[in-house]
Amino acid sequence: MTESIRNADVLIIGGGLSGTMLAVQLLRQPGKRQILVIEPREELGRGEAYSAVELGHTLNGNAARMSVDPDNPDDLTQWLTDYIGAGGWPESNQQPVPISELFPPRGIFGVYAQQRLAEAKALSASTVEHIRAEVVDLQVEGDSTRLTLDDGQQLRGAQAVLATGMFPAARTPQTESSGLNAAAVDPWDVKAMRQIEPQSTVLIIGSGLTMVDAVVSLEQAGHRGPIEIFSRHGLLPHVRRQPPSWVDFLADDHNLRSPRQLLREVRRQCQLAVEQGIDWQAPLDTVRAHIGRLWSQASEREKRQFVRHVRPWWESHHHRSPPLSAQLVARLHAEGRLRIQAASFKGLVASDNGVTIKLRRRGEQAVTQVSGAAMINSSGIEYDWRRVAKPLPQQLLKRGLIKPGPLALGIAADTSGAVLDAQGQVSQRLFAMGPPLRGMWWESTAVTDVAIQAKALAAKLTSA
Repeated sequence: MTESIRNADVLIIGGGLSGTMLAVQLLRQPGKRQILVIEPREELGRGEAYSAVELGHTLNGNAARMSVDPDNPDDLTQWLTDYIGAGGWPESNQQPVPISELFPPRGIFGVYAQQRLAEAKALSASTVEHIRAEVVDLQVEGDSTRLTLDDGQQLRGAQAVLATGMFPAARTPQTESSGLNAAAVDPWDVKAMRQIEPQSTVLIIGSGLTMVDAVVSLEQAGHRGPIEIFSRHGLLPHVRRQPPSWVDFLADDHNLRSPRQLLREVRRQCQLAVEQGIDWQAPLDTVRAHIGRLWSQASEREKRQFVRHVRPWWESHHHRSPPLSAQLVARLHAEGRLRIQAASFKGLVASDNGVTIKLRRRGEQAVTQVSGAAMINSSGIEYDWRRVAKPLPQQLLKRGLIKPGPLALGIAADTSGAVLDAQGQVSQRLFAMGPPLRGMWWESTAVTDVAIQAKALAAKLTSA
């Protein structure tokens, strides 16, 4: 017997921060509509990034940079002021800085996102319902979209939005043949890390912000042994500071287009800042507002040049570590407990005790082996949907409803977020926002980026 199909106006696939922010913006639109958010986690608003429960896992931006309201950059600061005033996060008193400069724990940021959703629901004629399931298939049928869930239920909506967030390499089994993820400890699982012998050696693959979280997790689990970190370039994230304002030099000169021109001018501006006794992060931070324009106007060749030659340094200089986490990494490095080496991961070696990995160190041809009691995969995010071993991305590709974005980063879409199918046709029913649009804008993961996209997409979805 076939179950009836539930109908809604908008189906949001993914209830992490992206999906929740879109729901908030849809609730703020005039009119009355039914919105279903399909998210397998118990709570909306958290997703991968904000499900962390340890206070040591903090945002990598201060409160002044992390508002979910594109019309009010002080929204998080204002909410946090009230939250702390009501007795929340008492540990914040240990940091003698203004609330706007605090780096809140990710779990508390999740509470903030959830409260903003609850407030929007209370004031709206529209409704939002959380369907706790995973979408495993999607079809476009004339004037509607139909979703199939992992429990067999089907949903139909006039429009569907891919707000799937990020697919962390640490939790995406795209390397099943190597057994990497099966052998790895979750970077955020402090409980699992307590099972590791405290004085033993732990291996970490990847040296970005996920690695920083992994080191914090190990510290909180009581690990006191050596930590060996391996990444292709051996770069650590810089610590995020609060530099003064700097002239927006890119706003005054639109002739700077190629990665080489941009890199040369950014270096010059940073040098000018240092000569004036100003933090080099000040001029670098002005670049952020122009990334979407610079990326979209770049040629395919220029984009490849950036990804191949500039990306590692952009990531380490721009995606910076929160101060307390950076201090921990620096202390362990100074003590000799933490080492960072430039090396490429080449596979696992069967081992009955602990874990052994194969590496090729930078500048060497030979592949060597390194052993430890445990390994953590902190190799970042998987943006290529062709390599994501989850049912929905695979089905969308199989059906030809999506195609890879520029440089296989996310999926292709137009500037409004309408998805392009395999033939390059713009969908009238299927949309995307946030991390899936990495190839469109390069930076499409930060809270402020997603907040702006959510507002614009909500207006488009409700304009018809």
